[in-house]
Amino acid sequence: MKQTAFAERNRQDAQLVPCPRCGASNRVPLEKVEQGLRPRCGNCKTPLPIATKPVTVTDATFAAEVERSPLPVLLDLWAPWCGPCRIVAPILEELASELAGRVRIAKLNVDENPATASRFEVRSIPTLLLLNDGREIDRIVGAQPKAEIARRLQRALA
Repeated sequence: MKQTAFAERNRQDAQLVPCPRCGASNRVPLEKVEQGLRPRCGNCKTPLPIATKPVTVTDATFAAEVERSPLPVLLDLWAPWCGPCRIVAPILEELASELAGRVRIAKLNVDENPATASRFEVRSIPTLLLLNDGREIDRIVGAQPKAEIARRLQRALA
C-alpha cells in the first residue's frame, strides 16, 4: 500500500510533456524543473518546452503558444504605457518560475495585437486570463497582489 501511495504522489509531482520534435510523451518531475534542470526528450534528446519565464505571444503565435499548450496558460494582456501592468509584471515573472511545468505564463501586448484582445473582449488592462485548451476558465481584471493571483490559479488548477 505504501508503494501505491508513493507512486500516486510521484505521478502528481510530475508532468507529461509531449516532445515538439518527435511527439513522444515524457514524464518530467516538477522537483527537477524547480531545481533549474532543463528536461530533454527521452527518445530524441530535444529540449522540452518548460518555460520558467513568461513567453511573449502575438496574434500570429497565439494558437501555437496558447491554444495548443499542453499546460493551462495564464495570459497577461498588457501595454507598455500602463502603470498597473508594470506592477503585475514582476509578480508574473516569479509565478512563471515557481509554477514552471504546471502553468505557462504568457504576455500579449494589446497595442501590437488587437485581434486577440478583441477576441476576448478585453476592455481594461491589465487583464489576466486563465486558459485551458484555448478556452477561458477565469479572468482577473486590474492589478492584484501575488497571493490573490496564486490563489485563483490554484483554485482553477484543482
